[in-house]
Amino acid sequence: MPDDIGHIEPTLLADALSERYLAYALSTIMSRSLPDVRDGLKPVHRRLIYAMHLLRLDPASGFKKCARVVGDVIGKFHPHGDVAVYEALVRLAQEFAARYPLVEGQGNFGNIDGDNPAAMRYTEARLTEVAQALLSGIDEDAVDFRPTYDGEESEPVVLPGAFPNLLANGAAGIAVGMATSIPPHNAGEVCAAAIHLIRHPDATVADLLVHMPGPDFPTGGLMVEDADSLRTAYETGRGGFRVRAKWAVEQGKYGAWRIVVTEIPYQVQKSRLIEQIAALLEERKLPLLGDVRDESAEDIRLVLEPKTRGVEPEVLMETMFRATALESRFPLNMNVLDATRTPRVMSLREVLEAWLAHRQEVLIRRSRHRLAAIERRMEVLAGYLIVYLNLDEVIRIIREEDRPKPPLMARFDLTDAQAEAILNMRLRSLRKLEEMELRKEHTALGREGKSLRALLADAGLQRDRIAAELEEIRTRFGTGALGARRTALGAPPVPIAIGTEAFVEREPITVILSDKGWVRALKGAVADPAELRFKEGDKLKLLLACQTTDRLVLFATNGRAFTLKAADLPRGRGDGQPVRLLAELTNEDDIIALFVPTEGGRYLVASASGRGFVVPAAELLAEKRTGKQVLHLRPGEEALLCVPAEGDHVAVVSSARKLLVFPLDQVPEMARGAGVILQRFKDGGLADALVFRIADGLSWRLGEKTRTETNLRDWLGERGQAGRLPPAGFPRSGRFG
Repeated sequence: MPDDIGHIEPTLLADALSERYLAYALSTIMSRSLPDVRDGLKPVHRRLIYAMHLLRLDPASGFKKCARVVGDVIGKFHPHGDVAVYEALVRLAQEFAARYPLVEGQGNFGNIDGDNPAAMRYTEARLTEVAQALLSGIDEDAVDFRPTYDGEESEPVVLPGAFPNLLANGAAGIAVGMATSIPPHNAGEVCAAAIHLIRHPDATVADLLVHMPGPDFPTGGLMVEDADSLRTAYETGRGGFRVRAKWAVEQGKYGAWRIVVTEIPYQVQKSRLIEQIAALLEERKLPLLGDVRDESAEDIRLVLEPKTRGVEPEVLMETMFRATALESRFPLNMNVLDATRTPRVMSLREVLEAWLAHRQEVLIRRSRHRLAAIERRMEVLAGYLIVYLNLDEVIRIIREEDRPKPPLMARFDLTDAQAEAILNMRLRSLRKLEEMELRKEHTALGREGKSLRALLADAGLQRDRIAAELEEIRTRFGTGALGARRTALGAPPVPIAIGTEAFVEREPITVILSDKGWVRALKGAVADPAELRFKEGDKLKLLLACQTTDRLVLFATNGRAFTLKAADLPRGRGDGQPVRLLAELTNEDDIIALFVPTEGGRYLVASASGRGFVVPAAELLAEKRTGKQVLHLRPGEEALLCVPAEGDHVAVVSSARKLLVFPLDQVPEMARGAGVILQRFKDGGLADALVFRIADGLSWRLGEKTRTETNLRDWLGERGQAGRLPPAGFPRSGRFG
């Protein structure tokens, strides 16, 4: 090779790549992606705020074009693309992105729909009060400065950070091999937790969470994370939070209703959310939802129309939460740069301790800076007082000497700073009144200097001062409209089982059961049962009015209870289908009852041998096709009835026409079994039973009429007795209806 190429050192490719990639990774981690635990800012955000500070864009001043700000940032501090810097500036100004915006924008800065902001030449910006709090003390030697990339300027390594920006505004970033994700919190709650930590240095994370119960997102919503996982996340620095949209039901005319969503989870773009819901609706993956509309103006208002009125709002929203971004999970990964610029995952307690340690260092540095300024000023004031005590001599020296400074210093034992200040005095300052003001100032500065020395010497006083500063920040930013909590804290949602009936349109139907066990359903009510048609030799057994969303209980002579879904029954005016296709019944089994069980209801079941008990409605439901054995029967025995136990007395009648009435509380409530003896008889068996209210009397049907007997004294007795002949006019069949 020619000699003019220069020095060439042979290096393995793997080593070269490893070295350069490590340098790139460190640069990304420390100078781009991870925030500093002390001020909660990444370098680009810190440089933006400091550049705006140099431009004097404080909250009381006017706005300046964002292009000017971006130009200063990339020209002096941050040699990156202007688009990236402008995007960072925009995010600091978006109220739906930052819980406490650091920049106040004027113009189009985008919206929650995801629309882009206007170009930087059209928008204007200035700092907010929050950013001013972050900068407080930066001109008082509160933090270190370092040269910029070109060495022509200097920039702060970290901001003083009087505002708890890391937790209040959160952070997100992806570095090389690590990432960070910190949700926003309420600044007042963060300050309260920090004050508690100052007062109680041994406080646990659980103690801190009493004051700071969880994230507070700028877009509101409802956090539904349980307390244990919340505490674990803050203790380890890793975890996540489930956030749901906030919704309410609006009632319309004629029983119609709709759901209105007023708050959506953090970082969910409204337009994309609606697109997602519309796509799922078109793909028929949201069978309970009829339509979605966006009626938002300045506030969010998403309207969800149910497909039918019969849908429960909670069930509809549960399907929406499961399928769409109306429920999202925000991760927690408190990976930050500590005071030594080392990336590590911190717990909530460690984050607060690091911030408080930074605030203590800022307090000490500002106090020392102020004390030095006081000492310099008191030195000058002492020189001024010497002038007033020796005014004629000072004037003579100044008038007669060509270089009056050395004689002054020698004559009155002045320091260089004192002599320079005396020579720069104006003649108007030689008034008597001015001397009095100087003495007052000298005394006041002496007291302040003494207070600062005491503060610097006592760590307890420093903690008290920091607590007072935090209380002031809490009052400024933790109260009022800005400080009010936006994200509601809710209990973890109770899992809602969404069965197939939830997807069935609710409408009235009539179930028709024939004598030979054929079943079908007709829409609406049956006006004239005589017009119903059946197979030859078959006839009507019973009609049951219900809803398509109901579950029916079928009770058979084998003592088993079966559950049928009304929506599964064949529809139309045909013959229907045999019940045996829906429930495992044999040809010998007959259907005793078919009804819609009432919630919390009870039913009296009995066998033909006269034994029975009361069973809760829930125990009659059986999801399996084989049903559930409720009434245990002896060989050759059959179940006789299953009737509602709504009343206080039971009337039983035997096949020998003996009637007995006894209190219902004498019949035990059981889930299953053979039961107890309801009535004794020598021959035959039980013909019928009825539960009724004795105050209303005992009623039975006789042809087309209904008769009621109120004087039942002759038939009242105890369970298990034989009974007496029924009143005159009781049906010869021995049945009540």
